[in-house]
Formats: sequence, structure tokens, C-alpha cells
Amino acid sequence: MLRLQHMQYITDIELLNEMKATGALFILFGGQHCSVCQSIRPQLTSMLEQQFPDMSGVYVDCEKSPEICAQHSVFTLPVVKVYIDGMKIAEEARSFSLKQLAQTIDRPYAMWKDSM
Repeated sequence: MLRLQHMQYITDIELLNEMKATGALFILFGGQHCSVCQSIRPQLTSMLEQQFPDMSGVYVDCEKSPEICAQHSVFTLPVVKVYIDGMKIAEEARSFSLKQLAQTIDRPYAMWKDSM
């Protein structure tokens, strides 16, 4: 899977589903009018680059792609979902600790990297 340095903006549900199926994928569901989404996005991007460099990161704007958000049961913002080889390993919504999120991802990510 192509490693991304920044969160890629996704509007194609088929592409998102393909990306979820293989490799490690971090999805941030947000919106332009969600101030929390806009403030945590750079922090999450930094976390991915520093702690999980082989994990791809994507951003879904729920205001522009409501069908993707509905299909992923996203009805509040922000929402983070993390997948490794098609299996959801983490999900957080509204207010959450970035430190706790990183700790939740750490072990499954390390196991995935070891299996590569």
C-alpha cells in the first residue's frame, strides 16, 4: 500500500473500501464547520507520521460526502476509525484522548508490522 505523508482527502467510497481491506488505514471523519475536527487534524497527522509511519491516513469531509459517512455509521463529528487488513481496531467519537487513541493503536500496529 502507498504510504501517505499527509491525510489524503477521500470522496470515493469504493477507493475507501479498497484501502480498508488491506494494510493499515486511519480514517478521520470531519467537516469544514467542525472546529474540533479542524483543530485535531494536524495533531492526528503528526501522530501518524511520528508513531505510525506505515499507516495511511485519510480524511472524509462528511459535509461533502454524507453517503460515505452514513455508510460508516458516522452521525457525529469528529470520528476516527482505524483498520488493519480490513479489521477495525479502534473507533473514537466526539471528545477523546489522542494519547489513549495512540495507545489503542500501538499493539495491533506493532503486530501488523512484525507480520510484514
